[in-house]
Amino acid sequence: MTINKPLGKPPEVAKYLGVSEETLKGWRWKGVGPDYVPVGRHVRYRWSAVEKWLDQQAARRSA
Repeated sequence: MTINKPLGKPPEVAKYLGVSEETLKGWRWKGVGPDYVPVGRHVRYRWSAVEKWLDQQAARRSA
């Protein structure tokens, strides 16, 4: 197991992406945002998944 960075909490990820926590929550509900990990009753994000999702968004825009 490799541990690179701590998991991101929704407020941190929302701030990083420049969106509200409500937007991030809506993306989870719709299944269109970055992959997340349920940890008990908490939501966390792997930073690698956030970066991968951003790359996919950029690729869609340039296609």
